[in-house]
Amino acid sequence: MLEIKKYKFWFCPCTQDLYGDEVLAHVHEHAVEVAAALNASDLVPYEVVVKPNLLTNDVIQSTFRAADMDDECAGIITWAHTFSPSKSYIHGLQDLRKPLCQFATQYNEEIPYDSIDMDFMNENQAAHGEREFGHIFARMRINHKVVFGFWKDPEAQAELGQWMRVAVGINESRNIRVCRFADTMRNVAVTDGDKVEAEVKLGWTVDAWPVNDLVPYVDAVTDAEVKELTDEYYDTYELVLDGRDPEEFRRHVEVQAAQEIGIERFLVEHGYNAFSDHFGDLGGLKQLPSLAIQRLMAKGYGFGPEGDWKTPAMVRLMKIMTAGMKDAKGSALMEDYTYNLVKGKEGILESHMSEVDPSVAEGRIAIRATPLSMGEREDPARLIFTGKTGPAIATSLVDLGNRFRLIIQDIDCKPVEKPMPMLPTGTVFWEPRPNLKVGTTAWIYAGGAHHTAMSFDLSADQMVDWAESMDIEPVVIDANTNLRDFQRDLKLGEVFYR
Repeated sequence: MLEIKKYKFWFCPCTQDLYGDEVLAHVHEHAVEVAAALNASDLVPYEVVVKPNLLTNDVIQSTFRAADMDDECAGIITWAHTFSPSKSYIHGLQDLRKPLCQFATQYNEEIPYDSIDMDFMNENQAAHGEREFGHIFARMRINHKVVFGFWKDPEAQAELGQWMRVAVGINESRNIRVCRFADTMRNVAVTDGDKVEAEVKLGWTVDAWPVNDLVPYVDAVTDAEVKELTDEYYDTYELVLDGRDPEEFRRHVEVQAAQEIGIERFLVEHGYNAFSDHFGDLGGLKQLPSLAIQRLMAKGYGFGPEGDWKTPAMVRLMKIMTAGMKDAKGSALMEDYTYNLVKGKEGILESHMSEVDPSVAEGRIAIRATPLSMGEREDPARLIFTGKTGPAIATSLVDLGNRFRLIIQDIDCKPVEKPMPMLPTGTVFWEPRPNLKVGTTAWIYAGGAHHTAMSFDLSADQMVDWAESMDIEPVVIDANTNLRDFQRDLKLGEVFYR
């Protein structure tokens, strides 16, 4: 199941002792007021905790070190209420490992034209202080986030809240553990990569297990447990028997129920939250795990097929970053399958042969058990549905040999034009931005994979923030993409990201 810490963010007002105790008291009081407003906002998903004023080198360094040691602290939010000399932050920033957001805000929204004097100017000089503070990040080549705006403004609160989800993703990336049942599909390049570098750079642990180490967990599931979960399936989903005998159909479904329980027990016992398998190496499993995997993804586990270990980690990451989001539409594994090239109706049909996350389903979800041409096993039961519509993003993390690249594409998910009664899978139909021709060409030039981690609930900006915080190359394909400029940017990336 998807479980993460109850993270908090430290709110640290930046100032100095030049202005006297009264001003310093005001700085703290104002910080408490700002934090209270953020905590009261539905746009800010995590608790904000006010810390003492950052006054001196020692206070700054000790505060940042304490943040690093606090497992519940997901990051630091700073606010330069007054001018704050940034050389004081050098040692603290050298130590800091948690994400930092510079909230470039101000206590007063409007200049008090009738009463403003130098005392007011000295106490409320965020325009002065934020520039000094920002310079030291540029000077030290340290990545950080800047959110600008009035602290009561919903737009500023929303941007801060979006960064919080990125910060949680940065923290939780170190806790992603991927179990690979069997190896990567032979001769496929894009799904493989450097697992050691992934742990160094991204914090991911990627382990391989023989699939037959999983089989005893599946076989140990009791008949009573299988019956209970199968009954839940029957209560939750529609059934499409395709003329099969109902008892025989149920036996196919029961295999998946045992697999769901057994796989989850294996993952929990060994501490994994993402996994992959391979249809070419199923060992003693009776069916390719299908409905079982779909259900596990809906619970928050990451998954990738054919031994792909990067996609399950990205799916898990997206689910973490969107945890608890109100009215979330879902984040899921997808695979590019086939184009629709009819003018005015262009798009890509996204699916997988049996493992598509139902968290992105719209309306009816049904169970079918149909033959699978690969895997040499029984017909697997799987969930079939049509995906949600609306704007979303698709991402692909690829290993280029000397570095990782995260490709991020804005997409528009659309209704399929006609029913597909013969296709026994879950599907999403989308058109990449700026259009199918340019978006697809750019994706190919960038080396994007056929497996993607897609999300209705995250933005390209958030994924760029995550990638830059992990010190990997982000590449964005969106409405403004021009192929000539895009190819130039890829060449520049070769120079910058080494």
